[in-house]
Amino acid sequence: MKLKELVQKEQYLSGGHRMCAGCGAPVAIRQVLMGLPDGVELVIVNPTGCLEVSTTIYPYTAWKASFLHNAFENAASTLSGIETAYRSFKKQGKLTDDYRFLAFAGDGATYDIGFQALSGALERGHRMVYVCYNNEAYMNTGIQRSGATSFGAWTTTSPVGDESIGKNEYRKDLTAIVAAHGIPYTAQASISHWRDLTKKAAKAFETDGPAFLNIFAPCHRGWRFPMEETINVARMAVQSHVWPLYEVESGEWTLNYKPRKKQPLEEYLKLQGRFAHLFRDEQKQEHIKQMEQFVEEEWERLLKRCGEA
Repeated sequence: MKLKELVQKEQYLSGGHRMCAGCGAPVAIRQVLMGLPDGVELVIVNPTGCLEVSTTIYPYTAWKASFLHNAFENAASTLSGIETAYRSFKKQGKLTDDYRFLAFAGDGATYDIGFQALSGALERGHRMVYVCYNNEAYMNTGIQRSGATSFGAWTTTSPVGDESIGKNEYRKDLTAIVAAHGIPYTAQASISHWRDLTKKAAKAFETDGPAFLNIFAPCHRGWRFPMEETINVARMAVQSHVWPLYEVESGEWTLNYKPRKKQPLEEYLKLQGRFAHLFRDEQKQEHIKQMEQFVEEEWERLLKRCGEA
C-alpha cells in the first residue's frame, strides 16, 4: 500500500477530538481505517473507554460513520446483534449496500471485562472485525492494572513500595487465546509499523468471518514518558521482542517481522517511568532478568509456531 494513496482516503475519525496529544489509540484507529475497502458502509461499536469518552462528548461526535456506544463489557455481543440483523435485512432484500462491522475497544474491555462476549462472538462466527487498542491498563478510569499490563509495571492498583515491585503477574497472551478459537484471521500489530498494521487491517476487513487485531498503542500519561516518544516506545517494544508482529490465517502462523538486531529489554523499560523503580533498587533489578526470560520464552514459542525455530 502506498502512503500517498492511504492518506487521501476518507477519514472516519475527524480531528478536534479530545484524546491526549501523543495518544497511541487514535493513531491505531486511523491506521486500521486506512485498510477499509472503498465503497463499503461502516458500523462502529465502541465501549466505554478513553476513545469513547473523548470522541463523543455530547452533543458532538468525531466519528463520520454509524457509531454506537455500548457498555464496557459487551462490545462483541452488541456488534454480533448488528451484524446478524444486517444479514437478515439483506436476505429479505431490505438492504443492498455492502457493510463492514467494526469494534474498537481497549485492553480492559477486551482482555478482562468483555472477554466472555468476545469469545462467544468468535465461536458463533460473526463476520466482524474486533480491534483491541492495547495500552496495557484501564487508562480512562485512573491507570488501573489489567490483564494486559506488563509484569513489574506501576499502576494505581499495582503500587510500588518496599513490599511491592508493581504488578506481580505476567500479561495474558490474548492474541494466542483468540487464535485458539479457530477463527479465520488473528493478528498482532503495532502503531510503529504502519504498513504492516494497515495490510493486516485490509485482510481483516475482507475476512469472511471473525477477525481480531491486537494493536500495541502506548499511553504516555499512564506509562510516564514524553508525549512525543509514543511511536519510539512502540517501536522499541517490537525491537526488544516484547511485542512481536505476527498473524494467524486459518490456523497458519506467520511471523511478519524479525528484528535484525534485538534491542535489550532494559532500553525499552528505561523509556518509561512506570518501570523506573526497577532501576533504583538493586534487589528489584533481579526482576528485570525475570522479565527478560519471560519475553524470550514467549519469543521462542512464537518462532516454533511460525516454523522459524
